[in-house]
Order: sequence, then structure tokens, then C-alpha cells
Amino acid sequence: MDITFKNVSYVYQQHTPFAHKAIDHLDFHIPSGSFVAIIGHTGSGKSTLIQHLNGLIRPTEGDVWIGDYHLSAEEKPKLMKELRSRVGVVFQYPEHQLFEETVAKDIGFGPRNFGVGDREIQDRIPEVLSAVGLTEDFLNRSPFDLSGGQMRRVAIAGVLATKPEVLVLDEPTAGLDPRGQKEIMEMFYTRHQEQALTTILVTHSMEDAVKYADHVIILNKGTKYMEGKPEEVFVQKEALQNVQLDVPEMVQFLDNYEKKFGIHIPYTRQTVQQLGLQMKRSLKGGTLHE
Repeated sequence: MDITFKNVSYVYQQHTPFAHKAIDHLDFHIPSGSFVAIIGHTGSGKSTLIQHLNGLIRPTEGDVWIGDYHLSAEEKPKLMKELRSRVGVVFQYPEHQLFEETVAKDIGFGPRNFGVGDREIQDRIPEVLSAVGLTEDFLNRSPFDLSGGQMRRVAIAGVLATKPEVLVLDEPTAGLDPRGQKEIMEMFYTRHQEQALTTILVTHSMEDAVKYADHVIILNKGTKYMEGKPEEVFVQKEALQNVQLDVPEMVQFLDNYEKKFGIHIPYTRQTVQQLGLQMKRSLKGGTLHE
């Protein structure tokens, strides 16, 4: 599903002395099947932006399209339940939203709430359980008897069981150890590719953004500050530092390498192995692409 924001602003507590404009005249377009990272510090408008994607809030000004679904200030939204069945949101610490007595019931809650029949739910559960790296042995267990990482996987399985076309990830690796962070992000990326999802990752991790996203939107104080491909955005060190963001480690390394050896190696989102070969060739006086 395509996503378009056109001149979108949102004001909390509008027409009161406490009015606060959280996002201000945002314009962007996300093509269907994209993996987009939205980056910005606390207060930049990230959470407000993603709440528009499944109609939790609607614009104070401007228009939002999620596929054929339209949100605006003037028009009462239609088919919101249908929209929410197609936009899956994994909030920070999704395990806090578990409440059913068994893993199977928790995974099935979302689809059932959207009108999916019991037989179809039973068909979906093993597939999404496998996708998050759990076995069917977990189905009759209480989610509250699981580890924190297992609980998060159950909560994510519940979102995937609704078969969303858009997957919104709000800091999905918060609180996990490095191994858990990598496993969860690889799982989401595999799902993104296999299901041709439109995936939106809200993150503070420049490393995750550069590894998985094909497009980046950087917010600052409710406005769109920068936008483009990761290899174009993340090399703009001074512009990023102006909004208290660091460049990815690879970009910083290439900058230090050029200062020390006087050799410029362009950042192309290359792997460590590819970079090693480029460095070896450049130090021997050859071309980077031999």
C-alpha cells in the first residue's frame, strides 16, 4: 500500500492555551513495498506521525492517504476497522499488551477482532509462530510464564496474524540485548521481503536504518528535515550533527580513513568485507572496483 502525507499538521489540545503543534506541514510519499526508516529525537513528531497510519488520530490540517483510505480534518474517516486490519503496528515493548490466558488466544485476538473466522485463525497461527522463531509447544502456555524476549515474539506474532499490508515498527528492539535486536530485525526484514510489505521503522538506531531501509525520513521539531536514500542522507555529517544525530559507524570510519590516508572511498552501504577489499586495492594503488 502506498502512503502519502500532503501538507499534514497535527495540533494536540487545539484551541486551548495548551495547544502544541506536533507535526508541521509534512509532505512525503512512500511507495508500496518500500522499507522506510523514520528518524528523529524525542519530540520530533515520530509517534504522532505513525498514529495517523491506522487512524488513531487524523490531521488537524492536510491529507493522509494509506492506499485508498483517506484521512483529513474535514471528512469523517470511513472503514477505519478495515484500515486497521491492513496496518499492523508493533509498538515499543509490545509484550506489555499481552493479556490472554494462553499464547494461542493472544495471537488469535487481533484477527478475531477483525472478523477472521476460527478455522482461518488456526491456519495462520503456526505460520506466524514459526516466523517469530517459536514452536507450537508454546501455544498452550501462559504468555506471562515466558521470558521477556519470548513475550515480545508472541506479541509480534499477534500483529503478523492479522496479515497486514503495512507494518509499522516503533522502536521494536528497545530493551533487547544485541543478539535479540539482530534476530528481531532480521525477522522483520525477511517478512518484509517475503510478503512485499510496506514497512516503516521508527528508530534511533542509525545502524538499523542503514542496514535495512531503502529510504530515510529525518524529522526535527515536527518538520521534515531531510529525506532520501540512506547512502545520500547519512554522508551529510554536519547536517545530521545539527539535529544531534550521529552518522553510522561505517561513514565515520570512511571519514577517518580519508583524513589519515588521503584516499576517498565513497559510501555505498558496502559490507565490511567489501570495504576491506576496497581498502586493500586503494592502498596498493589500484582502483576500487577492480
